Amino acid sequence: MKKRTRTISRRNTLKGILAAGLAPLAVPSRVLGAEAPSKKITLGFIGMGSQGTQANLRNFLSQADAKVLAVCDVVARKRDAARDMVNKQYGNADCKAHVDFRQIIQDKSIDAVVISTPDHWHVPMSLMGLEAGKDVFCEKPTKTIAEGIALVDLVARRKAVFQIGLEDRSVVHYHKMVEWVRNGAIGDLQRVEVQLPGGTVLPNQPPAEVPKDLDYNLFVGPAEFIPYRPVIVQGNNWRFLRNFGSGSLLDWGSHQVDTAQLAVNAPEECAIEAEGTGVIPKDSLTNVVTQFDVTFRYSNGMEVHVTSSGTGIKLIGSKGWVGNDAWRDRLKASDEKILHTKYAPDASKHWPMPPGEQRNFLDCVKSRKPTTYTARTMHMLHLTLHMGYLAIVLGRKVKWDPAKQQFINDDQANAMCKCEYRDWTKA
Repeated sequence: MKKRTRTISRRNTLKGILAAGLAPLAVPSRVLGAEAPSKKITLGFIGMGSQGTQANLRNFLSQADAKVLAVCDVVARKRDAARDMVNKQYGNADCKAHVDFRQIIQDKSIDAVVISTPDHWHVPMSLMGLEAGKDVFCEKPTKTIAEGIALVDLVARRKAVFQIGLEDRSVVHYHKMVEWVRNGAIGDLQRVEVQLPGGTVLPNQPPAEVPKDLDYNLFVGPAEFIPYRPVIVQGNNWRFLRNFGSGSLLDWGSHQVDTAQLAVNAPEECAIEAEGTGVIPKDSLTNVVTQFDVTFRYSNGMEVHVTSSGTGIKLIGSKGWVGNDAWRDRLKASDEKILHTKYAPDASKHWPMPPGEQRNFLDCVKSRKPTTYTARTMHMLHLTLHMGYLAIVLGRKVKWDPAKQQFINDDQANAMCKCEYRDWTKA
């Protein structure tokens, strides 16, 4: 008897998330319409850690056509500091500070939400925002492959503007690398070598009392519950617990692997095979892969090799190579002349470098054009990285069918494309 492979359903994933108590308290209508393209775009921020404040809030506050109306965080001191930052910028005391993100989602005066939370909240909050008629700017990555599929579908159905909080396509180092490759400066691309940081091995702390200024139930949200330990909420340590993140492979991989996939330029955009090895620490709170060596293969024959050994990238062609040794480090090449090669905009086979992700998002909210990093781009990028993660955990090669959006003859891998959602509203 032939084994049946389950399809990863967009509809079931969306229903599962909303059924887990994630539906908004109310459904506002879009207030930014075509009849008022020049009005200020009103924003609500969810997640006020370092990325939420120093990267996103600070940048959006500098944009003349944006207006921040509210901020939200599960930690009182973080949301209060963000509120004060907004009020200082505008010279008033109008900014609202919430602990429950649904108050941002249901606010009819807010046009778009900016999500800078731990990974497990990215897509659930994005889906809620989209269902509420809002445009969404969200940090990377997705938590599962099924979430990515559901996100792409809902963005398309709602005709919404979606942007990933990812800057690489607007960073000259990575834009030039792809431009040189696509225009043949290193001959035909043969392979790409990518270095990413490993992971943090967290101490095995015992459970502790939850601080009074932290809503820990909201922090955990739809993830499988784990008792509070102080180390979990220190910095980005949550990233190294599978409940909340997927480690550096998914996080840092969103940067360099995006550049690699643009250079590979495969028609499916994502890898179709992945295999590799990795290590999950023992006797540690960390339960994600922290050391890895993964190879991704694409339908056009290209390979991208990723190791946990730094933050560099090297694109190797038949006539030379380009790259750098570390994140945003000085560009290098097999021949110095490559680094001085320039192309006229109308002659280059790569698009012009776009503005930063925050500016691009605002422009696209007005124009309703696709952003630099669309929901599909997010899904294709993280699909590849999730494939690598699953290959490591399963200890074998996995193969993806882009047309059917599922792994080929692999029920185990397909089952790992989704997760169960905790109903935190009843906790």
